[in-house]
Amino acid sequence: MSVLDAERLHTVYRLLLAEYGPQHWWPGDSPFEVMVGAILTQNTAWTNVERGLERLCDRIPLQARAILSLPADELAECLRPVGYFNVKSKRLRAFCRAYLEAGGLDGLRALETEELRRWLLRVHGIGPETADDILLYAFERPVFVVDAYTGRIFERLGMLAGNPGYEAIRHGFETALGRDVPLFNEYHALIVRHGKTLCRRTRPLCARCCLRESCPAG
Repeated sequence: MSVLDAERLHTVYRLLLAEYGPQHWWPGDSPFEVMVGAILTQNTAWTNVERGLERLCDRIPLQARAILSLPADELAECLRPVGYFNVKSKRLRAFCRAYLEAGGLDGLRALETEELRRWLLRVHGIGPETADDILLYAFERPVFVVDAYTGRIFERLGMLAGNPGYEAIRHGFETALGRDVPLFNEYHALIVRHGKTLCRRTRPLCARCCLRESCPAG
């Protein structure tokens, strides 16, 4: 893994922010809605998650007990727009059961960040990226979210090499940037925006990229 230099990371952040502006992430009216959204957005576009949440909220309040009270087949049907709806309905029900057993939002808020992360990773269907989405956006903990866009962009910039893995990349960003929740929030959102808009997996639009002058791949 190449060294994630703090000065260069901040430069990339400033260029992305100047290009795209604040992203106002994560959409959601409550921490619980952010958690649900993080689970449902796995392998699907956010627009599909919004449609699924709208269908669900037309039936019941967006609360853990209400979700568990809905028959499994009806919950799956509400979530049909999100893709893999049968799998995701099972994951959402598993999360809601664990959430209530842990004492709900207050119970989880009382946990230290590493303990809360371990708790999330024990819940069926929650992996590191989803757990860190929840930690950062629902609980405002200083955890940097790593996704496929992060690996792609910073590998092309020459700042990551050798497929170091999720935890090594996360630790590298957190060490270089410090424990800065607002920065982590905005940086991750900007990375996603840039990865979707210009730094695509195939046919990246390098000529329009605000990072091209310091990008060996460009």
